[in-house]
Parts: sequence; structure tokens; C-alpha cells
Amino acid sequence: MAAKDGDGWTECGQGHRHWGVHGASGLLVVHHDEAGVPYVLMQKRSWWSHHGGTWGLPGGARDSHEDAVASALREAHEEAALAGDGLRVQGVYLDDHGGWTFETVIAESAELLAAAPANRESTELRWLALPEITSRRLHPGFAATWSEIQGAIRPETVVLDVANIVGARAERGWWNDRLGAATRLLRDVAGVRLTHPVLAQWYPRIVAVVEGAARSAPAVEGIQVVAATGSGDDAIVDVVRQVKPWERVLVVTADRALKERVVRLGAETAGPRWLLSQLR
Repeated sequence: MAAKDGDGWTECGQGHRHWGVHGASGLLVVHHDEAGVPYVLMQKRSWWSHHGGTWGLPGGARDSHEDAVASALREAHEEAALAGDGLRVQGVYLDDHGGWTFETVIAESAELLAAAPANRESTELRWLALPEITSRRLHPGFAATWSEIQGAIRPETVVLDVANIVGARAERGWWNDRLGAATRLLRDVAGVRLTHPVLAQWYPRIVAVVEGAARSAPAVEGIQVVAATGSGDDAIVDVVRQVKPWERVLVVTADRALKERVVRLGAETAGPRWLLSQLR
């Protein structure tokens, strides 16, 4: 287990040659401007490299001791002098070729970060607006997955109606200890990896709204806890209103009236069963 022990050629189950004996990863950095237009940081590969002259993502071979996120951030630093500070990882898309995988790490940037070639592997780095990307000569691997990946580059927020979910969970005696039941739920959510229809790993922003006797629920790593000063439903609606228009919001609740309110604001909804089935 050593640095660069992933360098080397290998063959996948489909009979294709790939660089990276342990697989490879790339960093897809996306920035949304004030109008909600996504810009993706793209790399033009040097002529001598594999598929030279094509556009793709900063990335490369994954070392044996790295996960996809660590590998993608390292490669982006080596190739584009990008630091991971200021980036929020949203998820990982897995392209499995049978015995060899390429993992695209999607990260949101609050600004158009400065980037320039930091080694000989690229000739240019440029922020491209979403409509411009397909007009370029794309790396075949990127081109094959782009139509699916681009549907998952929006920032995503999951809003939990904690009181409603706790009620649906129906732990014995929960009504006598609403604070304890809410705290257990938050800790369970923090310890599970939620599923996504496209991404193999999903790291949404999670906002949990607590109310009543559960208002003093403690902070949990990875979850923003909002204590409602009045109606929990009103607090959830306020959270949805504060999310930027181009972001995807999923509100987890079984409350029909609340669902109608947040849908009118552009949010999607799922019942508590969607969450509780994953906790089990």
C-alpha cells in the first residue's frame, strides 16, 4: 500500500484497457450562477495521453488505500492545483465496466475557482456552461455517462419532518419521550447512507425540523437541526423557501396539507416509509 501503487494498465470484463489497476476517479466540480446555470470545470487532455485532445474531468488512477473522494481530490490538486477547501461533495457516480470502475465525484463550488494545468497531463482547464459541454470533443468514458450524471449535479436538500417520522416509526412509548425518540432518529439517520436513483453514494444536505418537546434535540454531525419556535409545518415551509430555486428539495412527511404547501414551492415529497425502510 503506497502512493501511486494504482498506476498501470489493466483490462476490464468488457475487454477494454484502462489506466488504474485499482480503478480510477475524477472530480466533477459544478458551480451554479445567480440564474441557476450550471458551470462544470472541464479538462482538455494532453495530446500524448490516453484519448489525448478530448475534454473530460481532472482525474486518474486510484491508489489502493484511497476511496473515490480522496482519490478525486488528490488528482484534481495534482492536475489543476485545486484545493478541496470550499468544495461540498454531493455524491459519487459509479461506472462499472466489470472488474474495473470509474467513480465520478460530484462537488459543488460556491464560485468559479481559478484553475490552470498543474502538470503535463492537460493543456487547458475551463469552466463550461452546461449547454456548451456536448459541443466539445469529449473523452469517450465521460461522453458515455454524461447524460445520466448531468441529472444529478444539482445540490440536493432532504428536509425531515421529525415529529411526523417519529410518529410513523412508532417506537414503544415514544409519546412519553418525544425528545429521546427524536434524538434516536437523528442519530440513526446520521449513521446510514441514503439511497439515490443515480448515485452510488449520496451526501445530501439534511435539515431536520424538530418541534414541541423535541425542540432541545442535540446537534448531530452531518445534520442541520432546526428548532421550530411555533408550528413545525411553518418552519419546514420556511426551510424550503430559503433553498435556492435550482436546488432539489425532498421533504419527508406524511402530512397531506404540508405536502401540498411545499409542492407549491417546487419541492418533492416522500413518506416516512422511504426513510424508515433505509434505517432498517
